[in-house]
Amino acid sequence: MIIPISITEKAQIEIKNIMDNKNIPADYHLRVGVKGGGCGGMSYALGFDKAKEGDEQFVLNHIPVLIEKKHYMFLMGMQIDFYEGNEARGFTFINPEIPKRHDAGE
Repeated sequence: MIIPISITEKAQIEIKNIMDNKNIPADYHLRVGVKGGGCGGMSYALGFDKAKEGDEQFVLNHIPVLIEKKHYMFLMGMQIDFYEGNEARGFTFINPEIPKRHDAGE
């Protein structure tokens, strides 16, 4: 089975921290998915959930992961990272295949 996503080391640390310290039930896995698709485009979803029929299940760096089969193609090549800055912190989805945009003046 091809694993469509990767998880950076910073994101792995934060996910494991949540699993260990936020009362996530032992039978819950990290669920990765997509929402929307209208004018705003795709948005990505991350949460903890029990496995359901039709889920693809795999373990990535000791983190049990669930992805609905219909979301597979939208997640192919995506990397989950964790951002921690002065203004915000949270998980981000990055497609390493798409070059970063540079603003004028850089």
